[in-house]
Amino acid sequence: MGDSQLKSAHPSAQQASWCEFAPVNTSYHRRSQFKIVWYNEQQRTSDARIDVKRLSSMNYLRTSDLARAVGVHPNTVRRYVDRGLLPPVEHSPSGYRRFTERHLDCLRLAHQVYYKQYPSKALHQSGMPILQAAISGDLAAALSLAHSHLAFVQSERTQAELAADLLERWAFAPRADATIQPLSIGQVAHLLGVTIDMLRNWDRNGLIDVPRNPSNGYRRYGAQEISRLRIIRMLSRAGYSLSAILRMLLQLDRGEKTDLRHALDTPRPDEDVYLASDRWLSTLADQEHRAHTIIALVEELLHKQTTGT
Repeated sequence: MGDSQLKSAHPSAQQASWCEFAPVNTSYHRRSQFKIVWYNEQQRTSDARIDVKRLSSMNYLRTSDLARAVGVHPNTVRRYVDRGLLPPVEHSPSGYRRFTERHLDCLRLAHQVYYKQYPSKALHQSGMPILQAAISGDLAAALSLAHSHLAFVQSERTQAELAADLLERWAFAPRADATIQPLSIGQVAHLLGVTIDMLRNWDRNGLIDVPRNPSNGYRRYGAQEISRLRIIRMLSRAGYSLSAILRMLLQLDRGEKTDLRHALDTPRPDEDVYLASDRWLSTLADQEHRAHTIIALVEELLHKQTTGT
């Protein structure tokens, strides 16, 4: 779950509860070709409930009908169609798309799966089969997959929480014995089960300052450096970005040992590009809530399919 897998993530903002990408030619964010269009969540939810009920009685729906019902930009609907995230769409003799209630249902589900930031490759791959099963019409399978997705999200969250707990205990633990014979970079890579390039990358990015042998310039890893590297490795494997880990370590190096969990989860004001893994604990909490929402929605669609109402 590295940073390179999250380059398409867009900024999060506390003042807005929901956002959707709409292709435009102005106000480009440096990591996205889309302008962020913010919607009022409360008004959107209220309007969507009204529109879904009204549109259910119509034979054919327009692109704008679906967009309005779910609260997304019409171009989002078109992109979902192009990417196969909605069932195949029939066209009228004049070439217009003819959507049905089934397309609306799948769009509601797709919107939940793709809501907000791209969380991580693993979470994305866990959610995609739910949508694929719904598109094929197998809602029973979609429900089973939705429960599996929830279990996976909860597992990821437990791992991230455990890593944060271990970090806070490590911060107050006695320092490692500095008299132990230093190791070379190759020896440390073998000891920790990481690559030499990874160790060098952590060094270059400021996560650790490794002393060097004055006679040959080679890095010399003592007990304290190895202990710090174990924490970096643990947090990285738990899903935290290098930016989040660095932010926390800078605070720790200032002697501020409290609220390290908060530092991991709270980007500084000067961090103008936020990735989902920059706020990993908050991201996973949101993903768990969304997984419950997906289950409720699939249950609703399955009930409608079974009863015909």
